[in-house]
Amino acid sequence: MAVNKKGTKQIADNRKARHDYFVLESIECGIELVGTEVKSIRGGGVNLKDSWCSIDGGEMWVVKGMHISPYEQGNIFNRDPLRVRRLLLHKREIMRLLGKVKQEGLTLIPLSLYFKDSRVKLELGLCKGKKLHDKREDMANKAAAREIERTLKERNQ
Repeated sequence: MAVNKKGTKQIADNRKARHDYFVLESIECGIELVGTEVKSIRGGGVNLKDSWCSIDGGEMWVVKGMHISPYEQGNIFNRDPLRVRRLLLHKREIMRLLGKVKQEGLTLIPLSLYFKDSRVKLELGLCKGKKLHDKREDMANKAAAREIERTLKERNQ
């Protein structure tokens, strides 16, 4: 994940996506925004919880669910908070992702939104849905790891 590099600042994270999906691959892409949306993002008014992406006409779009709150001083320049936003990727990358989505039945999910220097970037995940037993298994593994860590910490003190 490229979010920890110098010059980046995390804005929003889609933790629900990592709970509901196996992330097979992640891709960094730009996002087309208007000025008041960027100002609202700087204030932290973003929610990625139920967002997903689609490919239509050779372009990639964030469809539904990505909520950017209206900027308070934006008045008439504010856009719809749930509008469809275009993602900026090379045509070759879009076609490669389209092939994987169509053939393997995968989904494109926004994982995180961050500033890279002065630009807003979106980390896009190529994901496969988890079944209920997979989610339970993950929760059991996390609980076991927490218990092991707690035991080791007690022994060292």
